[in-house]
Amino acid sequence: MVKPPVDLTVEIAGLTLSNPVLTASGTFGYGEEFSPFLDLGRLGGLVTKGLSPHPREGNPPPRIVETPSGMLNAIGLQNVGVERFVSEKLPFLRRHNTTVIANVFGETLEEYRAVCQRLDGVEGVHGLELNVSCPNTERGGMTFGTDPGALAEVTAAARETTRLPLWVKLTPNVTDIAQMARVAVEAGADALSLVNTFTGMTVDVERRRPTLANLRGGLSGPAIRPLALYLLHEVRQAVSVPLVGIGGISSLDDALQFLIAGACAVQVGTANYIDPGISVRLVDELEAWCAERDIRAIGEIVGSLQA
Repeated sequence: MVKPPVDLTVEIAGLTLSNPVLTASGTFGYGEEFSPFLDLGRLGGLVTKGLSPHPREGNPPPRIVETPSGMLNAIGLQNVGVERFVSEKLPFLRRHNTTVIANVFGETLEEYRAVCQRLDGVEGVHGLELNVSCPNTERGGMTFGTDPGALAEVTAAARETTRLPLWVKLTPNVTDIAQMARVAVEAGADALSLVNTFTGMTVDVERRRPTLANLRGGLSGPAIRPLALYLLHEVRQAVSVPLVGIGGISSLDDALQFLIAGACAVQVGTANYIDPGISVRLVDELEAWCAERDIRAIGEIVGSLQA
């Protein structure tokens, strides 16, 4: 008797994804760059490079440096701006049967509002992910996601301007991430993505200068996976909205750990630079792993941690 296929679909804030594997913002461009290496339609979804009201050049080089089991980046949120995304990038994505989550950032509340409002109702955009790891220039450069009041304001501002499902991508650079998760949910977040990169730096010992022109950057890759997994577990105890796990996922075992810990889906980031086709391979491996254990739906393992 032939067994039915494993049901990999997941529901996140009203969106039905074909499977729980997405690509993370800032590591997958706008999708077209990776289309020679995989079928975008087989992804559960992709999260776009962060979008601002106007194009940004980003930071001067050097702005990427390899570290043991990871990398530091200080790209500086370089992007084409929301208008060029809609006119130049989105038409390509519409031709592929995948869920598109637009990552949104700004330096003021009005910038967040402007991008969310522009994307609201645009064909081919299925949800928004707020990057709150950005400096709030109205408050002296304090990061939105590290202050409960600022996080509540930016989440509420986005919620007021869009009908799209709203994910908030939390920064790990806080004392109590569970508190920040509750703040975001109370302000209107439908789901949470976690975590963004950890702040770090390296030094060029010969030059005795920071390796990155920006001095500091965001640490990603396998080095942060245990930290990210623990923070997701902490947030799982604090809120009931869907969680999307991010942080050093580069193998089937990595993805399973996040799902078992409570993530409904995962985002693959730094690993895309090493293996551009890894996300689709993880979809196949997840299906095979479940089938071998007679698990008929991926939801059976989500949050199944025995602790």
